[in-house]
Amino acid sequence: QSYCHRLQHDMYFLTSTSRLNEQVVDKIVLQLNRVYPQILTNEEAEKFRNPKASLHTRLSDLLKHLQKKGDRHCQEFYRALQINAEQLFNDLPSRKILKTPDPTEIDTDKEQYMLNDRGPVFFLACFSMAAGLALFWYCCNSETQVIGRARRILGFSPIIIGRHVRNICMLYLEDMSKN
Repeated sequence: QSYCHRLQHDMYFLTSTSRLNEQVVDKIVLQLNRVYPQILTNEEAEKFRNPKASLHTRLSDLLKHLQKKGDRHCQEFYRALQINAEQLFNDLPSRKILKTPDPTEIDTDKEQYMLNDRGPVFFLACFSMAAGLALFWYCCNSETQVIGRARRILGFSPIIIGRHVRNICMLYLEDMSKN
């Protein structure tokens, strides 16, 4: 969408009551007068800053004048509006249209929310199941040949202590049981 079309779309929003005040409009006109390339001549800037005319009339005339001048002039107006009235710039109807996502595009924030929407009970159930499977695998492992009591005592050792410490403890218990 060209800046001229965007400005035409935003014109009613910008000219409605109390959106832009006198100071902001004057700052925008001065910026358009002073930027390179000069968007408004000195005479045009004086015309649009004339305090005898109503703000609504001046702003409407300015927007129509910029639309006649072309896309570059409208783009500079949006830049000046962003610098001098950022909140209003973000609330423009044309900006909201530009921010609307493509319906075929995946909204990652929504997807992330949906994946994390299970709650703490689901997490605890999954964790308990994983811990139970790990414990079952550990206890049924044929490599460790430890007596039943030692196996029961050290059943939770992978969770509490490291692997090397566990092996040393099992060897110690095995030796103790043989004596």
